[in-house]
Amino acid sequence: MTRRVTANLYMTLDGRGEFPKYPGSDVHTGKPGEADEFFQRFWTDRYGDVTTVVMGRRSFVGHRRVHSTKGRKPTDPKYMFEFSRFLDQVEKVCLSHRLKHLDWENSRVLKGDLAKIVAKLQGEKGGNIIIEGGPRLSHEVIRRNLADDYWVLVMPVVYGRGPRYWYPMTTQTNLKLLSASSMPYGELLLHYEAVRERSGLQRK
Repeated sequence: MTRRVTANLYMTLDGRGEFPKYPGSDVHTGKPGEADEFFQRFWTDRYGDVTTVVMGRRSFVGHRRVHSTKGRKPTDPKYMFEFSRFLDQVEKVCLSHRLKHLDWENSRVLKGDLAKIVAKLQGEKGGNIIIEGGPRLSHEVIRRNLADDYWVLVMPVVYGRGPRYWYPMTTQTNLKLLSASSMPYGELLLHYEAVRERSGLQRK
């Protein structure tokens, strides 16, 4: 069975890859020690079937600094320690031409054409794959229709600055909405499935 590829996107209403402060952004809506709904959907529910997480260089370095077990603070909630243990254990693929020293267990660097990298990973043994990157990586995944589904967290902010998810594409990518839910402070949690031709996956 082909390994399923899911892309996680986090954006403001104007498509910026930032995490701005807004009313409620610092309020935890889950039960004490447990994850919020969006974190549950994006990550916790996937711990049992995902064995590879793909990140760009900046995302990899940021996750290593903040979310590895070594980066955890004693005051962090239980579900974040569980997240760190998950990240430590899974295979982490860093997409980079520059990074030489990964300094994180179960990590490797891959470089080259993104479609070929995704196809290579899907052909290897293992569970499903999450692509956890910033706007540039996510845009390329969407442009080339490389993911099977997308989880999108939309924050209720028009930010006006920062890296953009959306910029011109020469091809159209169609998605099917699987679910949509609103969160207590105006965030939208969207789940889309990629629409592909019946004859098979078309990647250009």
